Amino acid sequence: MYVADSRASTSAASAEGAVRPRAGRRRAAVAPTVLALGTVSLITDVSSEMVTAVLPLYLVTGLGLSPLGFGLLDGIYNGFSALVRLIGGHLADRGGGRHKWVAGFGYALSAACKPLLLLAHTLTPIGLILAADRTGKGLRTAPRDALISLSSTPETRGRAFGVHRAMDTAGALFGPLVAFLILRATVDGYDAVFTVSFCVAVVGVLVLVLFVPNGARTPATRATRAGTQTAPQKTSGDTAPRPTLRAALALLARPDLRRVTLCALLLGLATVSDSFVYLLLQRRLGVPDRWFALLPLGTAAAFLLLAVPLGRLADRVGRWRVFLAGHGALLLAYALLLTSWHGTALPYAVLLLHGCFYAATDGVLMAVASESVPEELRSSGLALVQTGQALARFVCSLGFGAAWTAWGDRTALTASTVALALCALFSLTLRRPTPSAPSEGLA
Repeated sequence: MYVADSRASTSAASAEGAVRPRAGRRRAAVAPTVLALGTVSLITDVSSEMVTAVLPLYLVTGLGLSPLGFGLLDGIYNGFSALVRLIGGHLADRGGGRHKWVAGFGYALSAACKPLLLLAHTLTPIGLILAADRTGKGLRTAPRDALISLSSTPETRGRAFGVHRAMDTAGALFGPLVAFLILRATVDGYDAVFTVSFCVAVVGVLVLVLFVPNGARTPATRATRAGTQTAPQKTSGDTAPRPTLRAALALLARPDLRRVTLCALLLGLATVSDSFVYLLLQRRLGVPDRWFALLPLGTAAAFLLLAVPLGRLADRVGRWRVFLAGHGALLLAYALLLTSWHGTALPYAVLLLHGCFYAATDGVLMAVASESVPEELRSSGLALVQTGQALARFVCSLGFGAAWTAWGDRTALTASTVALALCALFSLTLRRPTPSAPSEGLA
């Protein structure tokens, strides 16, 4: 009777994703693996955001692509990784300790694509290069997030993802700034940006190889080896699932993970890509081309400042609540872009809300999903959620680009705003805890 009552109370306390530490328990520090991966992500994001910051202007202004053509390439850039995320997660899970090396291959592949942009000047080769770059991102994302999850305790998982995302975003903050300085200082600015981006990416791969541990032992395992905790005993019904692709897909049979994946997919279908947000801001305010690369700095700065506080808040008040509140911030940003307001504060308000959206959703979603996936399939389970979200954003980029070309940017953004509001309301009802499933409310 006591066991049943304790399980019910645990479910009630964690139904919305809040995991509270025990009274008097000292707050655990962020694991060294998280800090090492954060350093890798920081360096890599300097490289990738240098390219991302100039790519919209390079393609639309420099190469003369239409919004539809840019939407296609942007969809490839943000959504092609969905095709390989499950493969990356599966390979990492099968090897047991291969998380680092699968992620490392993904980082190396993306680095190798940077200098190839120097040779491409038409839609087809640029699309192929971006597809290869996103393949690298798809291979590395799930193993990296699995390492973060496995290296953290359930009580501090939101904080750990927040710290990693903050370090990652520090790179996103420096990347556009470096691109801006290079464009102002050189004649062949785009070529110089692509070259420097490649060199920085190589440094990130070296840091991963030298400083990230080969495998991740869970905090419970480390405590057991230190003699401070007794390892949980497996019962006859606790057979660990084998890391196969079939077992990974079978994770969707878990109601909680299925709901998380469905919500991420629906919300992704109405999330306009960053590049389109910056292009909309430039058109609204008449931002000169030479200043365009600085627009992502506003999003990155807000993300950097809010990632850790919102991660800790998610651990305390509920991760799903914070996740949906982040989409509320994005709705406000869209609404501001649709108003007739042209004040000097408009870009600051839009970029602040845009960064708040990422701080409240990016790492928090992975913390939510981690609670519904066994350790043996952690990479594969996170890859399922990421795949649904990436595919949805790929479709959104194509649809938004087509709507912009056919009816104009204002109509396209209005449609996306309405769709996002409806999807957020549906997700709010879908994730309400059900008393009949006490073990599925945690996240």
